[in-house]
Amino acid sequence: MKDQDAYGKDFAPVIAKTIQEAGGKFLVRGGKTIGIHGTPPAPRVVVVQFESLEKAQASANSPATKAAFAIGEKHATLNDCSVEGVGQ
Repeated sequence: MKDQDAYGKDFAPVIAKTIQEAGGKFLVRGGKTIGIHGTPPAPRVVVVQFESLEKAQASANSPATKAAFAIGEKHATLNDCSVEGVGQ
């Protein structure tokens, strides 16, 4: 992370609001990561649940998310992906 304080102040609140307004629910938000097998995880991992893969992709492609990521990329290297889950 380039600037953890700026990330927390400038990016985290903006992306959190964007995700929540799009119907996303945070399941994991930072915290300690431990590698078990294979490549170790990033030092900060966030997992967000959406109702569907399509809603996750719509959120990721929204102007609000793109604007938030433009802020976040100034302070950290961001990697984002969507994974289709199992219905409950």
